[in-house]
Amino acid sequence: MTTSLTGSAFDDLLLDAVPDHETLRLTYESPGDLADRKVMTELTDQTRKLIGCSSLVMVASADADGNCDVSPRGGPAGFVAVLDERTLAIPDATGNKRLDTLQNVIATGRAGLLFLIPGRTTTLRVNGRACVSTRPDLLSQLTAVGKPPASALVVGIEEVYPHCPKSLLRGNAWKPDQWLAADAQPTSAEVTLAQLRMPELTIADIERAQEESLKYRYE
Repeated sequence: MTTSLTGSAFDDLLLDAVPDHETLRLTYESPGDLADRKVMTELTDQTRKLIGCSSLVMVASADADGNCDVSPRGGPAGFVAVLDERTLAIPDATGNKRLDTLQNVIATGRAGLLFLIPGRTTTLRVNGRACVSTRPDLLSQLTAVGKPPASALVVGIEEVYPHCPKSLLRGNAWKPDQWLAADAQPTSAEVTLAQLRMPELTIADIERAQEESLKYRYE
């Protein structure tokens, strides 16, 4: 694709991007009845069980200016607590301390979740109101990541939607024989070093820092 000398590929494609919802809908068939009917506003026994089996959840948020973020949260299966059929609590295990997700939630009061279960192709989408809580009586219940967290992301459910497995099947997500060789991608340390742009650091420095971070990941 040819792009302008002054802009990015995005700038070029933006010039004739789909302008509105109506034009977009003309490109696709209407969704089937089942796709709409399976949206719920609270958890069922089955979706509770899915959350209880999940050890990885992607958290989507945005700040007051609309800048978006998606961050992973992980822990033992069931680390996300179901407080009732319309409320979830995710313990905030120590990470990079940027607090991007938590600050976004404080700004907008919204979050979206995508629950994943390693080895399985079922995913569950949960969207709704959100807040950050430091209430001791709540945090004392959320010890799946090793100890009570400093805070918890609480989501008030407005939409529960079980996705079909097509994306994970297409991506061969759980098929080791289809995965790229380990040396086909840059290592985490290599990516980090390039991002930092600090000539005085080496790969060994980054690897050492990452090892220490993982060693004390629950502190």
